[in-house]
Amino acid sequence: MLIFLLRRLMQACFVMICISVISFAVQDRLGDPVQQMVGLTVSQDERNQLREELGLNDSFLSQYFRFAKGAIQGDLGTSYYYKQPTLEVIFQKVPATLELAFCAIILVILVATPCGVLAAIKPKHPVSRLLMIISSIGLSVPIFIVAIFMVYFFSIEWSLAPSFGRGQTIEVFAIWDSGLFTKDGLHHLLLPSLSLAIALMPIFIRLIRAEMMEVLQSEYIRFAWSKGLSAPRIYFIHALKNTMLPVITVGGIQAGTLVAYTILTETIFQWPGMGFLFMDAVSRVDTPLISAYLMVVGAMFVITNTLVDVIYGLVNPTVRLASHGS
Repeated sequence: MLIFLLRRLMQACFVMICISVISFAVQDRLGDPVQQMVGLTVSQDERNQLREELGLNDSFLSQYFRFAKGAIQGDLGTSYYYKQPTLEVIFQKVPATLELAFCAIILVILVATPCGVLAAIKPKHPVSRLLMIISSIGLSVPIFIVAIFMVYFFSIEWSLAPSFGRGQTIEVFAIWDSGLFTKDGLHHLLLPSLSLAIALMPIFIRLIRAEMMEVLQSEYIRFAWSKGLSAPRIYFIHALKNTMLPVITVGGIQAGTLVAYTILTETIFQWPGMGFLFMDAVSRVDTPLISAYLMVVGAMFVITNTLVDVIYGLVNPTVRLASHGS
């Protein structure tokens, strides 16, 4: 197990190095940050001096090694616009994004699990067929289309929920401003979390259905029927429990992709999270903040995938054996 863990950690470190190179390299493709930082009346000499002070005239390798050295020490630079360390700016927005992702995951669990189980138990039932049709459509429709329609109908036409902002928040544990504990905060959270959940529900409905249909054909399920166990116990205790292992694996990976999905969702709903901050940084050519965001999101993906691999290796020893044999 120790060798398995060390190999995963080494792979994670290598991936983070690649992410750091890519995130730093994109800076040169986003425009001139000095032009965004100064006014039109600033002379060319002053612009050149500012570029020299920021180290923008140094070679790419010099700039990257300076960036990598700071990253190892937990310093990803200072935002040109906010004049604060980039990690501080990002971490101020993390609570909003995590709350959005958390509520979306809860909605996915509450909806996708019973729908997937129903579609597996009665695959030829009209409701099951309808669920499969809806999930197929859901896989093909982009998330921003869903979000736009939700804004139009639920906010503009029916006035059921607000379409922008985070609403009222309260301080939790002196470090977290949360909207989960206020009525207005939950009201504002409804549409963005629902649109984000709709993007993931079709995947999990189809996955749970496919895995559970396979489990229901196994010998131990037939033995459970022969023992006279009740149908709910067989379906939700024995079958669903063994269905969840691949679902949890995919779910861990999809949890990382939620951060990517939130860019579109937060932009449409003007949700003050990491995704909205990233789009704002791109429009201002705030290259240190852009690089820091890519590093943080990359780290989230790497940590999530590494944890999923480790947990899967603990639950299923054959993964570790296959890894050692490769």
